Amino acid sequence: MAYRVIHGDEPFVLTNDPVTQKTAQSMVTCVYQTHIAGFWRNVTVLWSKNLMNCSLSISVESMESDQVFTCKIELKPWHFWAKKGYKTFEVDGNQLDAYWDLRSAKFSGCSPEPFTDFYVALVSDEEVVMLLGDCKKKAYKRTKSRPALVEALMLYKTEHVFGKKSFSTRASFDQRKREHDIVVESSTSGPREPEMWISVDGIVLIHIRNLQWKFRGNETVLVNKQPVQVFWDVHAWLFCAPGSGHGLFIFKPGAGEPDSDDGEDDSRGDESDCSGPSKYHSTLSYSRASQFCLFLYAWKIE
Repeated sequence: MAYRVIHGDEPFVLTNDPVTQKTAQSMVTCVYQTHIAGFWRNVTVLWSKNLMNCSLSISVESMESDQVFTCKIELKPWHFWAKKGYKTFEVDGNQLDAYWDLRSAKFSGCSPEPFTDFYVALVSDEEVVMLLGDCKKKAYKRTKSRPALVEALMLYKTEHVFGKKSFSTRASFDQRKREHDIVVESSTSGPREPEMWISVDGIVLIHIRNLQWKFRGNETVLVNKQPVQVFWDVHAWLFCAPGSGHGLFIFKPGAGEPDSDDGEDDSRGDESDCSGPSKYHSTLSYSRASQFCLFLYAWKIE
C-alpha cells in the first residue's frame, strides 16, 4: 500500500515499507514569484536525484486556468551533453525559453540542487525573468537577453533529505541571498538519552537533550544578528518504525509573535502521522503570502 506526500506540484510516492538507500529519492522544491508576460506568477523549480539519475523541472502557473505548464529536463549522469541545453514551452500562449548549464556544477552532500558553477535561466520576451546559479555572465551571453527589472523572489523551499544521523541543506534568510549551511544531527539510539543538535554555518544554535520529551518545539535563534524561528517535530524518529516517518524542521526569518491563549497550538494534538502526509503541509497554504520559509523533511534510513 502506498501513500503520497505532496511536494510542491509533484507527488512523492512512498510505500509502507521502510525507506532504504535504494528507495530514497532526494528532492528540493523552490517556489519563486516571477513577473512573466505582464503578470506575477509562481514558478516551481523541482530538483530530484536517486541512484539512477537526476532531473530538473520548471513549472509555471497559468493566469487563465488552474493548469500548470512544465518543462522537464533529465540529467542522466552518463550523458555529459544533457547537462547543457535549451527548451521552449508555452504558458498562456506566451513562449518561454529555458536554458541550463550544469556541466561544472558542484553539489553539497547528497543534495540534488547545485550550489555553485552553474546557471538555469528562464527567458520571456528577451528578458531573463528567473536566473538561478552564480554563472550569470555566461547566462546573459548565451540567452542574449536583458536582466529583468525585478528579480524573481523565492517564497519557500522544501527539501527531502535522507540519512542516518545527519541531515544538511542550504538556505538564504535575507534578500541579499547569502546562503547558510544548515545541519541537523541526532543521536536517538544507544545507552544515552536521545539528543539533537541544529547548527548554522558550523555553530550549534539549538541543542535538545531528553529528546523523547521534547520531540516537538520551537525556538528563535540569531543568524547574523537576525532572528530566525525554528520549529521541529521528530516524533516519528522516536516512536515509529524506522524509515516509516520523517522529522520536520521549519525555518522562518523574523521574530515570532507573542504567545496567545486561543488554543491554536493545541489543534495539532499529540499525534504524529507515521503512515501519511504530515499535518504541517497546511503551512504551505499561507507561506506564499508571508516571508520566506524553509521546510526540511529528514528521513532516517537504515
